[in-house]
Amino acid sequence: MLAIVAGTVFLPQASQAKTITVCTLLADAKTGETLIAQGDCQHRASAASTFKIAISLMGYDAGILKDTHHPILPFKAGYPDWRKEWQQDTDPASWIKYSVVWYSQQITQRLGKDRYENYVRAFEYGNGDVSGDKGKDNGLTRAWLSSSLQISPAEQVAFLQKLLRHELPVSKATYEMAPKLFDIGEQASGWHVFGKTGAALSQKPDLSVIKGQPVGWFVGWAKKGDRQVVFARLTRDTTRPAQPPGFTARDAILADLFAKDGQF
Repeated sequence: MLAIVAGTVFLPQASQAKTITVCTLLADAKTGETLIAQGDCQHRASAASTFKIAISLMGYDAGILKDTHHPILPFKAGYPDWRKEWQQDTDPASWIKYSVVWYSQQITQRLGKDRYENYVRAFEYGNGDVSGDKGKDNGLTRAWLSSSLQISPAEQVAFLQKLLRHELPVSKATYEMAPKLFDIGEQASGWHVFGKTGAALSQKPDLSVIKGQPVGWFVGWAKKGDRQVVFARLTRDTTRPAQPPGFTARDAILADLFAKDGQF
């Protein structure tokens, strides 16, 4: 129905996109004490690009990744290329900066199925299911992309605690190299934040996707003096948002938790 006021026609407003925070979780990295727990932090969703943290550990430990700028891998026709930044040769730093899907896939393929699965199992990462899309045998390159590999905010935090405590089965050099890729920078509060965004399609219990309601992730850790905390935020949008949902989750966490001191 149209409303007419003083000769002006007002059309009905389309429903506005809304970002729902599924969970915000913050814990002390050393003691494991939960500092903030809001929402359903046991809800699993696709690991999406947050899995790049785990892939980086695998890559450095296996000797595939050398440092922040080696190896440089060439872009090839047929690789995922829906972002301009992906259509070029890529090193580890730009892999994470631009969240380049094909670079992740090159690492996992170089690992091979057995080593890849062994790392996921040893990391106790989420549901550990790297089978990929049902009936397609593509787990080596697709499991974390709105597919079989699911993880909850609570499991993200547990994984990151093991990373900071050096409790994962990777080399000392890996612990030194991998975190450099995820440096977000020191915030106004003095907290130095490291993390990774992620975005994926929502999924039903049978893992079939729900179009138009993407989930967003920002997970990571922060250091200030002798304190270290780990965090995870999971969001869901009611419609396709203008900004990638992982960026929205990141910006909100930085504002909510790390913009000023004394937040927790």
